[in-house]
Amino acid sequence: MQTPKKINRRNFIRNTGMVTAGLLVSRIPAIAGPFAWNKPGNGKISSDNTLNPDLVKSLYNRGAVTTYLKSKNELQYIGMPVGGINCGTVYLGGDGRLWLWDIFNKNQEGIEPKVVEWNKTVQDMGKKVRSRDGACYIQPSKDIRPIEQGFAIKVKYQGAAIVKRFHYDDWEEIKFEATYPIAIVRYIDAKLPLEIKLTAFSPFIPLDEDNSNIPATIQSFEIKNTGNEPVEIAIVGWLENAVNKFSATANGDGKRINTVINQKDQVSVFATFTPEDKAKYADAGDTGSMCLSFIGENAKGICSFQLPFSDTSFISTDGGETAVNASEKLIAGVVSSQKLLSGETIKKDFVISWHFPNVGKRIDIPDARTGHYYLNKFSDARAVADYVAQHFSHLTSQTKLWNSTWYDSSLPWWFQERTFLNISALATTTSHRFKTGRSWAWEGVGACEGNCTHVWQYAQAIGRIFPGIERDNRQRVDLGISLQEDGGIWFRGEYDKRPAIDGQAGRVLGCLREHQMSADNTFLKNNWINIKKATQFIINQDKNSDGMTDTPMENTLDAVWDGEIAWIVGLCIAAVKAGGVMAEEMNDTIFAARCKEYVAKGIKNMDELLFNGEYYIHRPDAIKGRKGIGSYNTCHIDQVLGQSWAWQVGIGRINNKEKTLTALRSLWKHNFMKDVGPFEEQHSGWRPYALPGESGMVMNTNPKNEPHPFGESDTWQIGYFYECMTGFEHQVASHLMAEGMTDESLILTRAVHDRYNAFKRNPFNEIECSDHYGRAMASYGTFITACGFEYHGPKGFIRFAPKWGKENFKAPFTTALGWGTYSQKKTRSKQVHLFELKYGSLQLQKISLEKMDPKEIKSISVIMDGQKIPADFTLEDATILITLLKPVSIQANKSLVVSI
Repeated sequence: MQTPKKINRRNFIRNTGMVTAGLLVSRIPAIAGPFAWNKPGNGKISSDNTLNPDLVKSLYNRGAVTTYLKSKNELQYIGMPVGGINCGTVYLGGDGRLWLWDIFNKNQEGIEPKVVEWNKTVQDMGKKVRSRDGACYIQPSKDIRPIEQGFAIKVKYQGAAIVKRFHYDDWEEIKFEATYPIAIVRYIDAKLPLEIKLTAFSPFIPLDEDNSNIPATIQSFEIKNTGNEPVEIAIVGWLENAVNKFSATANGDGKRINTVINQKDQVSVFATFTPEDKAKYADAGDTGSMCLSFIGENAKGICSFQLPFSDTSFISTDGGETAVNASEKLIAGVVSSQKLLSGETIKKDFVISWHFPNVGKRIDIPDARTGHYYLNKFSDARAVADYVAQHFSHLTSQTKLWNSTWYDSSLPWWFQERTFLNISALATTTSHRFKTGRSWAWEGVGACEGNCTHVWQYAQAIGRIFPGIERDNRQRVDLGISLQEDGGIWFRGEYDKRPAIDGQAGRVLGCLREHQMSADNTFLKNNWINIKKATQFIINQDKNSDGMTDTPMENTLDAVWDGEIAWIVGLCIAAVKAGGVMAEEMNDTIFAARCKEYVAKGIKNMDELLFNGEYYIHRPDAIKGRKGIGSYNTCHIDQVLGQSWAWQVGIGRINNKEKTLTALRSLWKHNFMKDVGPFEEQHSGWRPYALPGESGMVMNTNPKNEPHPFGESDTWQIGYFYECMTGFEHQVASHLMAEGMTDESLILTRAVHDRYNAFKRNPFNEIECSDHYGRAMASYGTFITACGFEYHGPKGFIRFAPKWGKENFKAPFTTALGWGTYSQKKTRSKQVHLFELKYGSLQLQKISLEKMDPKEIKSISVIMDGQKIPADFTLEDATILITLLKPVSIQANKSLVVSI
């Protein structure tokens, strides 16, 4: 997170007066405690944070899909991104309507740029909160509709015609099922003999970043006649021509044009704008095209759809083409009619596509000037619609296959939802991909530019779901554009030409992950020289050669700290260990030995010198002391971040196990709070990412009750120490899970989940420095450690060691070339492990599993396609390592079974 230099955040803190007793009566109802998913006030834990066994047990229950209801006032803030990744932001609302429409390349800060009056404090004047400071946390956005769009149904039944919009106001009950990347919305009216379901999504297929990068949203209605008589229905969709809507508004600017295009099994209305002066709008963000399409039969296009909506809106009276002046509104429509017999079910598939080539002037780098990545495939919005129509079966079936694979798990529904849904940030204006293929991101929507290494290194999801994007980002940016001769990596690409030490370490660790998520050694071989330079740069920051970096350098808390800082030291040790692992694979024995020496010294000294018996600390610089900002003797949320990262890439222990566990227990004791309110009342300067009445883990606490715990300087960054930021919380949750502290991990994850309950705010928008913050994708790391998952594509290695439910476990997995479902079951004296591939392929030669029975192993068999695969195994403690004598390739719809 970083505030641009032109904004003085110290003034923000002084002006906002973010302290809080008054927040106890916040205008947003608080759901207290991490166990309050049924009703407010449910499930408090005691003041010393001991755990109620029944409530903890409930966290492990499989449960059911989270369903938000109109009747419980849970729909108004929902905004699930349903456009393609890197294609702007289109939200699906709780009632199924589309809103926000941030597709016009404004790149404004926040989904709704605003400054919110925050009159809930007890001191200071001029209380203002901007988008980057939590405006949408304390005042969630809703109902932002810059363009006209919607759907409606007309039902002819028992001699009457009933017309209903798919709109909050028109239905007795609406149910929203929150299973990103697909949402299901059910519309209920007891007077209608119909079951109506909307399935909404954009194509989202892990490992296939191109087909997930389509600027379109699919709105698929399914209607079943549950009555005894035939019913006639008609569904109409409408969409405003918003091409150059913001840049061309006067009569003389040009003409808005809608054109009906009839094709076999497809009807579209293509929306364009013809300017009087083409050059004037060549660079405008809203220059482009839009398209409303229906895929199927029995449909007609409407060039000029009339609002307000009425019964006659279902009648197609025009076709061909309609043009109006730039100052006039022009709305397209498509209507499809059909008779339903008793018991019959029909589907009506609509596609809304857009194509706005210019990235926008706020991202001013050469790659951005080439336009959006989707320009490589599509010439306009009609081409997008045609592509979706032509490949509709594949795009929808594969997206639905992933969705069913992800949620077909023994893990709790809510856990699967929360650990995955943050990847939806890729389908917002937080994330971009340019025509050149380069990925680029803000930290959060429109705030803090340039793939900030010290933020995005926390994000574990992309490297597992779209590993090709991360490999390209490492090679093109971190080891290319940003890499300097001394091995330092600019931490914001072209935007800030200096390294950040934590971001540097995270990028080296990311290189190991990207290598492991590859099918072969190509990535590592092509980039080894530069990975080695980047690793050596980290080693060089250890000025006294004790294995603990001590060079003052920028970090994610936006300051340069002096001394030896546990969280940075440990992260650097993990990075150098990762560098050593890669050196060994490259047969660079000299560098591998250098890394090993550094790691050994660092581990020894970190455990001896930076552990105070309770947690890891920041040892001040011997000369400067505590004059500058630092965490010093406080209990810091990231103190064992290096060990947390190590579990993500399977490189084992960085810190002593017992000391690590003690440090995590200290974090739980001091930093996790069932109600952050009392803590926040005692401090100022924090941004409202958790409010009184809500649970969370704060960044830093002062267990020693020292005066000036963060140094002698009164700097604005101190405000960070009092906040709850979900990316950091998810990182800790993933580590707690890895170390077997599953209760605490689930409670912390659930605390975040409850803070983002739809009753209070948008469940799909975890906020830090602006909306849809990249660091929140650390949540996927908790899923990784819950499965005990490790993978190394070039070695054909995979490991599962579930943290609970081992005797009947099931979860999805992704690899370099394929994804599927893993399951294990124990019955009496036999355990069976099943790898079912759903997509692509999986090359395997080594499989690591856990022994679940104390009895001696009598035999192990590996069977694929009915054929026994020759294999050996070794047993070390409870770990069974199975080596196939020859590598095998599991193809989609095939399985491999290990019986022990």
